[in-house]
Amino acid sequence: MQQCPGGHFNPVVSVADAAFGGLRWREAAAYLPAQVAGCTAGAVLANLMFALPAVTISAKHRASPAHFLSEVIATLGLLLVIFALARSGRSRSAPAAVGAYIGAAYWFTSSASLANPAITAGRMFSNTFAGIAPSSVPSFIAAQVPGGVLAAGVIRALYPAMTPTEAADIVPHHERAGRAPARAHDGASLSADRPPGPAPLTDATRRSLSCTSS
Repeated sequence: MQQCPGGHFNPVVSVADAAFGGLRWREAAAYLPAQVAGCTAGAVLANLMFALPAVTISAKHRASPAHFLSEVIATLGLLLVIFALARSGRSRSAPAAVGAYIGAAYWFTSSASLANPAITAGRMFSNTFAGIAPSSVPSFIAAQVPGGVLAAGVIRALYPAMTPTEAADIVPHHERAGRAPARAHDGASLSADRPPGPAPLTDATRRSLSCTSS
């Protein structure tokens, strides 16, 4: 999916990218309906693949303090994996690391690590063990949002030299087509006067790393 426009499947990742200046806010907002629609369509297709009615409303209630805490931790960890690996110049390892993290977080959190508001909404339409009751969705999203905010703060603390100008130098594939920035050892785009250090998120990184599993 690296060739898709941006590859943003998770609204929390999109908003974090916008907060660091790598994505326009209006673009992050434009992704949201597509993200929710895609996750809902995925739930419908999964139902059909297992010979279930196309749309079933989940009756699995998950809202509890333990689930809330789990979603905060799961979302925090997910964003740290994505942005820390990219910023430290190890972006090639990030897709596998994100998949490994989501797989691990499924087991070490009581919430099964949804960590994605779009997939949380989509799972309402699957009355299976993987579903989530509509009444529990607001609680999960209310946990994922502060998890993303906490992650942004931790990333700022770990990489205090990152500025909005540096974040804006993360060149999306659909703009600044004529610019030819310098390249880091892993292919990351760097401004000519940027001092050596952790590589910023690149276009390819954003397209691949913003894609998170459900």
